[in-house]
Amino acid sequence: MPTAIAIRKVDGKPGQVYYPLEKIQIPAPQPSTNEVVVRLSAASLNHRDLFIRQHLYPGTTFGVPLLADGCGVVSTTGSSSEASRWKGKRVIINPGTGWKDAPEGPEDPKGYAILGGTKLNPKGMLGEYIVVDAGEVEEAPAHLNDVEAAALPLTGLTAWRAVFSKSGNARPGANILVTGIGGGVALMALVLASAAGVNVWVTSGSEEKIKKAKGLGAAGGVSYKEEDWEKKLLGMLPSGKQFDAIIDGAGGDIVEKGTKLLKAGGVIVVYGMTVSPKMPWLMSAVLKNIELRGSTMGSRKEFADMVEFVGKKNLRPVISRVVQGMENVEAIDGLFEDMKKGSQFGKLVIEFAREGEASKL
Repeated sequence: MPTAIAIRKVDGKPGQVYYPLEKIQIPAPQPSTNEVVVRLSAASLNHRDLFIRQHLYPGTTFGVPLLADGCGVVSTTGSSSEASRWKGKRVIINPGTGWKDAPEGPEDPKGYAILGGTKLNPKGMLGEYIVVDAGEVEEAPAHLNDVEAAALPLTGLTAWRAVFSKSGNARPGANILVTGIGGGVALMALVLASAAGVNVWVTSGSEEKIKKAKGLGAAGGVSYKEEDWEKKLLGMLPSGKQFDAIIDGAGGDIVEKGTKLLKAGGVIVVYGMTVSPKMPWLMSAVLKNIELRGSTMGSRKEFADMVEFVGKKNLRPVISRVVQGMENVEAIDGLFEDMKKGSQFGKLVIEFAREGEASKL
C-alpha cells in the first residue's frame, strides 16, 4: 500500500505537546468520475504544520498525511472529460476547499478546509499520492522546478490575497511595508508586490535577512529590535511620504506602529498573529482613519489568478532548505526545527524524487 507521514498521538496538553512523525499506510488511489490521482514529487512546510504538531491548530488529528503544499504529475484520472485532460500533466493543488470566488470569504457553510493534518480535510501532501477533484488543480508554471512549484500554493495564495485583494495598494509607486521578512508568506508578498511595481520595505530581527530581502527587490528595511525603528524606516522614504499599506503576520503592536507609519486612511492587512492571538486597537488609529483588514488564504479564483501571475512574470518562491526523500523522517524533523527556531529564509521543502527520476517509495 502507498505510504505517507502523519503525526502520532502521545500524551500532552495543547502547546506543550510535540507530536512525533510516523509513517502510515494510505488507501490505494481510486479516483471517482471527476477526480485525479497526483503522484507527488515534492511537498513543503508551512507554520500551520508546526502548530499541528503542537496541537495548536483547529481540527488537529492523527492518521492524516501532513502538509498542504505539493507538486506532482497526474498519473490516473476519473472518466470525466474534465479529469481526463489532466493525465500526464505536472500540477500544483489548491491547498484548501470550500471557497470558490466570493471576495468576502468561503461560501461553504462549513468553512474553508485546508489540506494536511486535520479532520476538516483528511488529505495531505506528505505522501506518495493524493486524490483530489479535477477542479482543484492548476498546471505548475513551466519555469519552476518541482521544489519551487511545491513551495508556491499556500504561501502564494495567502500573499496574493493580502497584497492584491486586501491591501488596495498593489500599484506602481505605492509604498508597502512587509513585516517579518524571512517566512514564506512575507517573502511571497515581497516577490508579488515588487513584480507589480510596488516599492516594498521590510522589517526583520535579522540584518542578514534584510540584506537578502534587498537582493530580492526590497527597497530597504530595518530591524524591529531597534528602539523607535518606525522613525528610522520613515526616514528612508522620500520627504513627506508615509506608507500606503502594511502586510503583517505577527500582530502584537502593529496597530501602534502602523498609526505612526501609515498615511491617513492607510491599510493594515493581518494574515497571522504569531506574537499573540490578541492585539490592541487604538483610538489614534481611529482618528487617522486607519483600516485593519484580516486576510487568510484565498479563493479558488485567487489561486488561479496567482498562478497565472507567477507564470507570466516568471516569479520564483524563495527556498530556504531542501531535504531528500519522504522516508528520511529525521531530516524532515530537521525542517520543523528550522521553523521552530525561525532560522529559515523562505520555504522548507521535501523532495521525494528528483525530476526525471522514478520515485523510490
